[in-house]
Amino acid sequence: MKKWMQIAMVTGAILVAGTTAQAQGGFRDLIKKGTNAISKNNTITPGGSFTNDEAVNALRQALQIGTQNASGRLNTVNGFFGNQLIKILMPPEAKKVESTLRSIGMGRQVDNAILAMNRAAEDAAGKAVPIFVSAITSMSVSDGISIVRGGNGAATNYLQRSTTQALTDAFRPVIQNSLAKVDATKYWGDVFSIYNKLPTTRSKVNTDLTAYVTERALNGMFVTIADEENKIRTNPASRVTDLLKKVFGGR
Repeated sequence: MKKWMQIAMVTGAILVAGTTAQAQGGFRDLIKKGTNAISKNNTITPGGSFTNDEAVNALRQALQIGTQNASGRLNTVNGFFGNQLIKILMPPEAKKVESTLRSIGMGRQVDNAILAMNRAAEDAAGKAVPIFVSAITSMSVSDGISIVRGGNGAATNYLQRSTTQALTDAFRPVIQNSLAKVDATKYWGDVFSIYNKLPTTRSKVNTDLTAYVTERALNGMFVTIADEENKIRTNPASRVTDLLKKVFGGR
C-alpha cells in the first residue's frame, strides 16, 4: 500500500512540475510577444517610468537650459579670461611667435592679443543661445534612454559630436564681429607684424584668427554646458521642469 502511495505522489509531482514549466514558458512567451509589439518610442525603461520620446525631449530641455545658463556665465568680464579651464591662449603654431616676442620685451603686445581673443569669446557667448538651440532642436536622437543613462556630460558630448560643424559655420560670423568689436584683429595684427619684421624670422606666420577663436569659444561653451547638464543630473533643484524631474529623477 505504501509503495503505491509513493508512486502516486511521485507521478503527481512530475505532472505538476511539467504543467508549471509549461505555464511559465507560455507566460514568458506572452511577455516577449507583448514587449515586441510595443514600439521603441513608447517603451518604458526597466528602471524608471519614462519613454524614449520623453527621454529625447528631456535631453533637449536639459541642453537648452544648459546653453542658456552657460551663455550667462560666459558672457561676462573674465567669463573666458578668468577661467583657466577654457581660457584662450595663443595657438600652438604661434607659440614660437609668443616666446620670441616675450624674449625681446614685447610681452605686452602678446598679452593684449590674448586678452582680446578672450574678450571676443565672452562677447560672442551672449549671442550663442539661438545658434545652439537651433542645433539642439534639429539634431537627430534615436536612443534618448541610453544618453540619459550615459552619465555626466553624455548629452553634451552627443551634441558636440552631432552639431560641431553646423555650430562652427553659424558661430564664425558672430566671432568675427566680436573680434572686430574688441580690436582683437588689430592686436593680433600687431603681434605678427612685429614678429614678421624681425631679422631672425625666416618664415612668416599668421594663423586664421577667426577660425581659431571660433573653435576655442565653442570648446568653452561645450565645457560649460556639460557642467550645467551635470547639475541637472545630480541636483534635484536644477530640474526645473516636470519632464526633467521625471526623466532625470527616475533614470
